[in-house]
Amino acid sequence: MASFHFRFHPVLLDTLADYSPQRLRNDILAGIAVSVVALPLAMAFAIASGVKPEAGLFTAIVAGFLISALGGSRVQIGGPAGAFIVVIYGIIEKYGLANLLISTSCAGILLFAMGTFRLGSLIRYIPLPIVIGFTNGIAVLIALSQLKDFFGLSIARMPGDFFAQVQMLAQHAPTTHWPSLGLALLSLILLIAWSRLGRSSLDASLSHPHWHRRCSIIPGSVVVLLLATLASALLALPVDTIGSRFGGIPQGLPAFVLPEFSWTLVKQLFAPTLTIALLGAIESLLCARIADGLIDTRHDPNQELMAQGVANFITPFFGGIPATGTIARTVTNIRSGATTPVSGIVHALTLLLLILFAAPLAYDVPLPTLAAILLYMAWNMGEWHEFVRLRRLSLPYRILMLATFLLTVVVDLTTAVEVGLVLACVFFIYRISDLTQIVPITDSRQLPGVRAYAIYGSLFFGAVGKLELLIEPRAVPERVLILELHQLISIDSTGLDALDTVRRALHRHDGQLILCGANRQPRAQMERSGFLDRLGETHCVDSLDAAFHLASIFSAASDEQGKMPAAANQSQRAP
Repeated sequence: MASFHFRFHPVLLDTLADYSPQRLRNDILAGIAVSVVALPLAMAFAIASGVKPEAGLFTAIVAGFLISALGGSRVQIGGPAGAFIVVIYGIIEKYGLANLLISTSCAGILLFAMGTFRLGSLIRYIPLPIVIGFTNGIAVLIALSQLKDFFGLSIARMPGDFFAQVQMLAQHAPTTHWPSLGLALLSLILLIAWSRLGRSSLDASLSHPHWHRRCSIIPGSVVVLLLATLASALLALPVDTIGSRFGGIPQGLPAFVLPEFSWTLVKQLFAPTLTIALLGAIESLLCARIADGLIDTRHDPNQELMAQGVANFITPFFGGIPATGTIARTVTNIRSGATTPVSGIVHALTLLLLILFAAPLAYDVPLPTLAAILLYMAWNMGEWHEFVRLRRLSLPYRILMLATFLLTVVVDLTTAVEVGLVLACVFFIYRISDLTQIVPITDSRQLPGVRAYAIYGSLFFGAVGKLELLIEPRAVPERVLILELHQLISIDSTGLDALDTVRRALHRHDGQLILCGANRQPRAQMERSGFLDRLGETHCVDSLDAAFHLASIFSAASDEQGKMPAAANQSQRAP
């Protein structure tokens, strides 16, 4: 029995072994570049989640530092993520902000436990249609939540329920604020144009390579935010800003505060805690896998989960919200030349300096522009082409993806993933049971009263019905039943019980069960369960030839004596 060994080894320790001044320079430049991208996104995610913009910045600083310093990926950047927007908003709506902070800390403990018990590799076993379904569902909800600020609607606070949100938006559509809508549209158009310039081919940009390179390196969200903020400040645009709605951003981190804690409260918050931990684990490990593909390395999923756990446990004490790995910032980090977690640490420290010395500049950031940035991010986040491909995919794939998508939008993420996993298990059981076949064997050595079958696939709880057909009253053989198990790859306890049922049914009719060609796993299961002792070791042979030879002996003895040999009867004692 393998022993459990606790291992906490951040990848940062390995990367520092051969660290060089050149790598330090690259990491510092990459960290500064990522902080520029993280600044508007952190504020936008916080506002969309129903908290103040500084909560997103505090999360990016504290969680970003801890995830990079303690994580299992070389280049992953942690912080507030778009996937959490709907989850956080729903938790605040139902439980309040104080309970969100407690749920986040409890989710951190759960994430750390998942990494400690080496469950990180299990996250990748979540079926692809479930991941696509909830990702697209979250993108729809993010986009829906931004329509209020995009159109400048006079809504005090959006409800958390999908249908209530749609109804609220429809009722307040006449209150559209045209200056806000105009600024949001201009911001969105500039975002799209800038991203297309950045993506435009280097083959088609030979005349202006430096221009296209700048467009690909400088994120459109930063350009749009700077221009919109300058326009808001210089032209005194009549739109909502961070200053007008939230009073600006404080200079410095908040004091370390322990939230009120009780076991009764923790039990009530189990569902939101599980949601935060599950989503954080999935998002961070998916992001780390994407990063591995871009830099040709391999992350440690369990160390990454432990780092995510520490970050989510500590960040709420500074007024932060849930954090996870972020794909946009991680990709920016890689493209900027980062090679170690030092870039993530630099990104967090740079954000801290920006808060300390440049927080007043955020006063004029227009909220319609942040809404446009999030709308654009939601569009890029969704894998919409998968809906077009559905008609070419299998029915189980369609059901899984659509069910997860609809439940994410209409109910919540936890229910969507739970139902999706149950459906995936049901479809898997159906597919495997369909592959399990019991086929009659026709052989010239076969004697009257002797039947032989080959079992293919896996004999488990979803396929035992096929074996039970062999012991129907009219199907019970007169003398011997041979089961050839060479193509049986596995058997579970339910399959063993079905075999024992066949053995007992044959015994009641003075018949014999012979097994042949059992592979290692089925034979080991039969030995451990005591089935072979009840069957008799002589009744489990290596080959089909030996099985037919043994069947001929039983058949001849039955003809001569009208019953089975005494030795056989002894081995066939009923349990």
